[in-house]
Amino acid sequence: MIYFSNIFFNKFNIFFFLLVFLYLSCEDKSTDSQNQNPPVTSADTLKDIDGNIYETVKIGNQVWMAENLKVTRFRNGDTIPYIAADTAWSKLTDAACCGYNNSVDTIEIFGLLYNWYAVADSRHVAPEGWHIPTDEDWKAREIFLGMSAEAADEMGNRGTNEGGKLKDTGTIYWESPNLGATDETGFSALPGGYRFGYGIFNNIGYLCGFWVASDYNVSNAWSRFLGYNYAYVFRHYYDKKHGYSIRCVKDAPAE
Repeated sequence: MIYFSNIFFNKFNIFFFLLVFLYLSCEDKSTDSQNQNPPVTSADTLKDIDGNIYETVKIGNQVWMAENLKVTRFRNGDTIPYIAADTAWSKLTDAACCGYNNSVDTIEIFGLLYNWYAVADSRHVAPEGWHIPTDEDWKAREIFLGMSAEAADEMGNRGTNEGGKLKDTGTIYWESPNLGATDETGFSALPGGYRFGYGIFNNIGYLCGFWVASDYNVSNAWSRFLGYNYAYVFRHYYDKKHGYSIRCVKDAPAE
């Protein structure tokens, strides 16, 4: 009769359990990697018709501008009227742009503010191969960042920290506390403020508003807001005469 020592069985058991543990660990990691969002990476730069250069970033299967638009001409070369006076701005029913408080310094950092008529103009404010994101474009990115599809369809405050993933970090441009800002997407949203339809500027350092290409009704269009004191993404419709920032998204999906 052949006898096997307890030492042999102990070593065999240890070896067997190690194999099982390693197998399960690899399986868990594989499952986790499938559940995680694909990586966010920087993309090529983009040049508009004025020669301005913008950084771009891949987020999911979309490529977004990582800076606010500051172009002064449509794609065909026509000038986008710059309207400084409050009264003139309030009477607009056509495309226009302006800098916050009509300051050249704010344009360099935060880009220009555009009314929605510029967004909808058939001459295209977006560079060739790019477009102003639709409400569905924004929802797709929000869902990619972790928002539920149900929340994405809601109005007002939506999600949890998806806005924080889009905001530039720190308090150089954002007022404190710049809650939840991680900028893990590289979108680097800056608080450029906005201009009311009646012409007054407001909330630079505190909020950034982005136009969406989708209109809500004859007088209003969809927009998105990010704020210094929250990390969610605010969705609502506002007067088309308001002046908001613009970020373009590439027509073709990311490779």
